[in-house]
Amino acid sequence: MAYVANEKSGTLSVIDTERDEVVAEIRAGSRPRGMALGHDGKTLYVSDEPASALLAVDLATGAVTSKIELGESPEGVSASSDGRWIVAAVEVSNSVAFIEAASGKLAFSAKTKGKNPEHAVFSPDGRWLYVSAEEADSVDVVDVAGGAQVASITVGRRPRGIAFTPDGGRVYVACELDSTVYAIDVAERRVLASIRAGEFANGVAMLPDGAVLFVSNGKAGTVSVIEPQALRGKRPIQFRLGDRHRDLPQAARHPGGRAPLGRRHPMNQTMELHQC
Repeated sequence: MAYVANEKSGTLSVIDTERDEVVAEIRAGSRPRGMALGHDGKTLYVSDEPASALLAVDLATGAVTSKIELGESPEGVSASSDGRWIVAAVEVSNSVAFIEAASGKLAFSAKTKGKNPEHAVFSPDGRWLYVSAEEADSVDVVDVAGGAQVASITVGRRPRGIAFTPDGGRVYVACELDSTVYAIDVAERRVLASIRAGEFANGVAMLPDGAVLFVSNGKAGTVSVIEPQALRGKRPIQFRLGDRHRDLPQAARHPGGRAPLGRRHPMNQTMELHQC
């Protein structure tokens, strides 16, 4: 299954990825934004901006089972691979809230340098949390064990979506105002390459094997398809979307699901996605 947050309707769409059909709608606050699937696959964590809270949604019943106060304007949500932590970027306080999944309680908040943080993504080993902010030109690195920011890596203007390679050796960050994706060496904390994507590059998603990176380009209405190992300076392939969809790869996917969102097409055909 895949799950898509619909801000205007205050719902989550549940998509059967075997049939490519919306099979249910779940009420989740009044303006759901970021979301992440819990480690057990039974709970979906959703940030609700007007409520300044993180909602825990029971996927079996569709009920909101808990509401955790976060602070004004929560955005991106992420879950650690070991199942211990759920985090949410909180814009107004310039911080990331760490919630213990087991207890459902806020443990602490880590301040970040970037103004208005929007995305917070764990490295595969759970050691680092990379945070992008709307009003910044860098990504902040939080040491999860220490609970504090330890570095900041300069990239481009308005960094947004973040995706790690499966081995955690590299991380890719889309910078919206520069329409560029930056490849970062995680160990050395330096930019290895910049890849021109489509206009207003935003959301990013990596295939599980790390062979292909997908980038949604909000203003261009396209998806860039990048093969990190084969690119070598070449322009990525661009696929046009039917409607503008800024955060294409941001849907949460249930374990075993085939696609993060939308219909799958052969590589030489147009990909279409309609706004929720």
